Amino acid sequence: MSDSSLKKSVTFVEALAIVVGMIIGSGIFLKPTIVLSHAGTPTMSLLAWTVGGIITLASALSVSEIAAAIPKPGGLYVYLEELYGGVFGFLLGWVQTIISYPASVAALAIAFATYSGYFLPMNGWQQKLLALGILAFILAMNVLSTKYGGVIQTAATVGKLIPIIGIIAFGLFSNLAPGFSGVSASVSPAGFGVAILGTLWAYDGWIGVTNMAGEMKNPSKTLPKVITFGVLFVIVVYVLFNLAIFQVLPYETILASKTPGADAAEALFGSGGAAFITAGIMISVLGALNGYLMTAARVPQAMGQEGKLPFGRVLGGIHPRFKTPTNALLLQAVLAVLYILSGSFNTLTDLLVFVLWIFFTMGVFGVFLLRRKYPKEDGRYRVPLYPLTPLVGVVGGVYILYSTIAGDPVRSLIGIGITLIGLPVYYGMKKQASQSGD
Repeated sequence: MSDSSLKKSVTFVEALAIVVGMIIGSGIFLKPTIVLSHAGTPTMSLLAWTVGGIITLASALSVSEIAAAIPKPGGLYVYLEELYGGVFGFLLGWVQTIISYPASVAALAIAFATYSGYFLPMNGWQQKLLALGILAFILAMNVLSTKYGGVIQTAATVGKLIPIIGIIAFGLFSNLAPGFSGVSASVSPAGFGVAILGTLWAYDGWIGVTNMAGEMKNPSKTLPKVITFGVLFVIVVYVLFNLAIFQVLPYETILASKTPGADAAEALFGSGGAAFITAGIMISVLGALNGYLMTAARVPQAMGQEGKLPFGRVLGGIHPRFKTPTNALLLQAVLAVLYILSGSFNTLTDLLVFVLWIFFTMGVFGVFLLRRKYPKEDGRYRVPLYPLTPLVGVVGGVYILYSTIAGDPVRSLIGIGITLIGLPVYYGMKKQASQSGD
């Protein structure tokens, strides 16, 4: 069945909500301490958030040119397949389908249940049951209609921004802390580099919107706009949020805090501040969960249509009434359930960090290959300041790869091993396709 059976129901606003909602999870409320501790001073911390944002924006602008030239469902999997060859695209799609996306969905469902414990104390199994329940709800909405998923995404994104904007608006004009004065910590190049690394994790997730190209009207124009606007918006929010925290909390308090966002809210709004932020985190996590499940299903659906996965005809099918990739959604949800029940989701996502960044960096570098392979078309989006912009994105990706393998080489190698398990599947499906074609 061709991707034309997918309903073109994802609007510009919903696509923008996917970008913002998948980037802004719980990290914005928790990361300021980590970044500040490595950056050394509030000024250098803000600089780290800005530099991380510039690297992310450079990557986003570069991938946007590829998305405009290859506006197909499946996102990065399709781009790697077109630019580097089938095996690279398959290996990315393989780890995304079997582990990366469903493990991330599981982690977000558990995170939602964990933060819910602030309002309703639960034991471990009760948290897992709540995680399964919220996953079932998000799955049902996305099966019934992509429009429902888009509405949830938009509402959750607006909802998560309320506590963030509240802290920014009141925090920037508060005089609760000395702000930038009286801080004289030493700053090392290595420490600043680690601080940038911390911000890059917080900026991750925006590329998921490219998976939805098959359900957008005019994706070649929509994708570059939503990616660029979304990433720029998040950069501004992150920098202002951190600036507000520095105005609200003393330097030493931030360094000692595990939840600087909640502490800032409590300082601004009293004892209800922590509840205010916790509710904001729950909405934030819910939006990320919806975004990840929605975009996750589009990878096995696209691979299934092309006969790249076992049971491809089933996975690539579109529900005749709802016009959604129901079977692919169910696959991702079932795998997420297994990861929730086994508690293995964090281990699995950690194992694949190195591998996923290899593919992501290849995607950013792919814009150089794109310009050789695809002729220039009038009116098609082109990355500004080429080749400087993609080079900035590639350098950022290489830095993450170096830091990851230097920090945990064994885990990085295990991730490569898990990825290469997909090779027999790839060549098996290729052989099956050639035999059926004879």
